[in-house]
Amino acid sequence: MSEPSVLTEHSYYHPQPGTAWEAVGAAAELLGAQAPLVTLANWQEDPHHSWAFQHMRELMPSQVIEGTDEPRPLPEALGEVGGIRLETPWATTVDALIDATETDGFLVLHKGAIVDERYAGGMTRRRRHLIMSCTKSVVSAVAGSLTGAGLLDPDAPVETYVPELATSGYAGATVRTVLDMRSGVKFSEAYLDPDAEVRVMERSMGWAPRNHGDPLGMYPYILTMTRDRAHNGTFDYRSIETDVLGWIVERAAGRRMSELIGERIWRPMGAFHDAEITADPLGCAVHDGGMSATLRDLGRFGLMLLNHGRVGEREVLPAGWVTDAAYPPADVRAAFAASVNEPYLPGGWYRSQFWFVPGDSGPNLLCLGIHGQMIFVEFATGLVGVKLSSWPTPQNADKLVATINAFRAIGRSLAG
Repeated sequence: MSEPSVLTEHSYYHPQPGTAWEAVGAAAELLGAQAPLVTLANWQEDPHHSWAFQHMRELMPSQVIEGTDEPRPLPEALGEVGGIRLETPWATTVDALIDATETDGFLVLHKGAIVDERYAGGMTRRRRHLIMSCTKSVVSAVAGSLTGAGLLDPDAPVETYVPELATSGYAGATVRTVLDMRSGVKFSEAYLDPDAEVRVMERSMGWAPRNHGDPLGMYPYILTMTRDRAHNGTFDYRSIETDVLGWIVERAAGRRMSELIGERIWRPMGAFHDAEITADPLGCAVHDGGMSATLRDLGRFGLMLLNHGRVGEREVLPAGWVTDAAYPPADVRAAFAASVNEPYLPGGWYRSQFWFVPGDSGPNLLCLGIHGQMIFVEFATGLVGVKLSSWPTPQNADKLVATINAFRAIGRSLAG
């Protein structure tokens, strides 16, 4: 008889009676206890994250964002992009880049048609994948829709919509301040530092086990923020800014975020599949990174942005929301140039929860998420690229820049 398996505290979950995980633990025992369980304590760690990114609703509460029975058609005009040459030290073709960067899904659309579509790592066409901070750009689209409807004023103080913020470090900031991530609030986005504010926020919103003293819920955590400099200065990427924006948007519309995304963005743009967004212990959506969606529907979102908010004759976003972000006031570029991001994305900027980098013939728009999530929009060539990944570490500048350059190279090739 073989030796019994031993569950260790560091690599396995000990299910507690009466919890949802008890059944999972029982199933694991039936299958043999050699396989580690994915839990709130380890789901963002390699190798657990690869499975977790495609099964978020099995790890934490999630709200449905309904798709439509009349999706936007995506015709296929399949071509060969894998052999396109790249200038990187470790991946000289698009195929090599896809293989070397833990790709789960890869999609290229040119002029509205699918040119290349790939799935790996267990990913399928119908499966939803966590998009991390690409969620921020979806929340921006909701804010844009509400602005066009006259329900949200980007120049208004944040207290106009959420009076509770008047006693926090966000007092005196405007909606535009948080849209562009230029508040003076003290907040560190150092993912590998367990004591950084971003990790405390994750524990508060239910993305990790809470420590003693952590606030319960994302909004209560926001109210603990203090300010260490003036608002509207240097750009500083901080996820909490999007959570503040999401709170404002929900108050302005009187609806929760999952409903707003579905009603104002997901169905109007022609999404086929339901999406999902994780919720904190109080039932509030995790606006900064909790959304999961299928690869093709993310391509549809990119196409809507490519066409400056329009889908056919329908105006999903008001005229100017994307254009203003792509061609912003001079101080937006200056705020980015003074930030720590400039060396990695030279000449870039951040506006309305979108990243931008200079392209061959105009700006390229990026929606970015840690561990390798990207939506790439190149207005000049009509290209939309989507890459879903499971990078072992949250950030990797080499892989990020190489992916951007790969989509640029594809755009050049398809444009002739």
